[in-house]
Amino acid sequence: MTALEPTILATSGGHRIGGRTRVLFDSLVHHAVDLSGVHGRRPRVLYVGTAIGDAEHFTTRMTEAARVAGFDLTPLHLFPMPNLEDVEGTVLDQDVVWVMGGSVVNLLAVWRAHGLDRIMHRAWQSGVVLSGVSAGSLCWYEGGATDSFGPELRPITNGLGFLPYGNGVHYDSDEGRRPLIHRLVADGTVPTAHCTDDGVGLVYRGTELVEAVAEVPGASAYVVTRDPDGAGVTEQRIEPRRLAPSPRG
Repeated sequence: MTALEPTILATSGGHRIGGRTRVLFDSLVHHAVDLSGVHGRRPRVLYVGTAIGDAEHFTTRMTEAARVAGFDLTPLHLFPMPNLEDVEGTVLDQDVVWVMGGSVVNLLAVWRAHGLDRIMHRAWQSGVVLSGVSAGSLCWYEGGATDSFGPELRPITNGLGFLPYGNGVHYDSDEGRRPLIHRLVADGTVPTAHCTDDGVGLVYRGTELVEAVAEVPGASAYVVTRDPDGAGVTEQRIEPRRLAPSPRG
């Protein structure tokens, strides 16, 4: 079963340190699975690590996290070539796509070279829940702030644009992101921006933001809009709904 309408969960979280494993899936990943509506079988989750160059050690950690969570995980690698014969068929057969953080600039370039941008759009339209953290959040939007080019944050404006907004991730943990997002919205470089503190996710049905959710206490989401006179921005805080703790680990 897939979601009843196109669904995205864009986050600044989803992972935590485990006891017996290096990484566990936290509540945001479990919520992505819940949004898919899957029941009566093990959820199918596609892990996409393009933004960190398909690092094998992290694929191993994600596979172990999925085992603990009770998910069937399929890694999609694009380096040095796709590891799947039928990429589109495999993506469309999933309940959830979880995209790892890293370089969103590299992710977008490689996805477009392989046509994965178009495949992801078809999956979204068919009810596969698209989700991810950091670069795996920013990729679904028009643009936002990124450190993909170097330590100094810079704008990116060529996101996939499934969601017609800007995006700010790690809004509370990277002090440079909030002022840059404010500037980019104020000067029209990116449209109205939806932003998340660490541990927060934004749920979209179609392109409508329907809810903010959190796996940690005290974190928030924000909507940054350009003032009508163009002189500045207004930041509106959104109180997220606290998710139940992840069920395992």
